[in-house]
Amino acid sequence: MAVTLTEAAARHVTRYLAKRGRGVGVRLGVKTTGCSGMAYKLEYADDVAPEDHVFEGHGVKVLIDPKSLPYLEGTQLDFVREGLNEGFRFNNPNEKDRCGCGESFRI
Repeated sequence: MAVTLTEAAARHVTRYLAKRGRGVGVRLGVKTTGCSGMAYKLEYADDVAPEDHVFEGHGVKVLIDPKSLPYLEGTQLDFVREGLNEGFRFNNPNEKDRCGCGESFRI
């Protein structure tokens, strides 16, 4: 299974990288934290590490480290605006539960 991103997410990343003046895409991963055990990490990436798994969609690269990949298989990265709020949304089919505050999830 691949990790994908929507057109909205790709547009947002492309605009931000252009404004930033550098970068090859986004690095997506997971870390142990929060009420439910895991949280998403997302950062802009300036280079591709040799061990990274690289997925590409709509001209944007999504880089994932080998330890995070099993938790992120099949995830779709989206960028949404709801009222005055905007941000990335992780549509992960592996999620079994999410904490009440929305900060962490369980596989």
